[in-house]
Amino acid sequence: QLQASGGGLVQAGGSLRLSCAASGRTFSRGTLAWFRQAPGKEREFVARITWLATTYYADSVKGRFTISRDNPKNTMYLQMNSLKPEDTAGYYCAADILNRQSIRPDDYDYWGQGTQVTVSS
Repeated sequence: QLQASGGGLVQAGGSLRLSCAASGRTFSRGTLAWFRQAPGKEREFVARITWLATTYYADSVKGRFTISRDNPKNTMYLQMNSLKPEDTAGYYCAADILNRQSIRPDDYDYWGQGTQVTVSS
């Protein structure tokens, strides 16, 4: 029900824009988020946006990444600028229909399949 896209290979300092499209149901009243997971590491929170468009970011991406959503299109975005090699990971979109304001993966009910972002130095 969530489909992430837009990943790829980019040089350090470059930009990418990820998209997450929902199908089958609407998440317009829920919180949407991006997580990422690098090989051998736990899945970590990146950013979230509530249905009122309130945003919250992990310290590691604050000032470089921007999360947004387009409710009529049932789509969320993650604009990633000034990318660093440590941003390399699989990026996953998720939805929390209960608006728990959480950064914990367990509090998200729906997940996309992930899109790979690789940043070369």
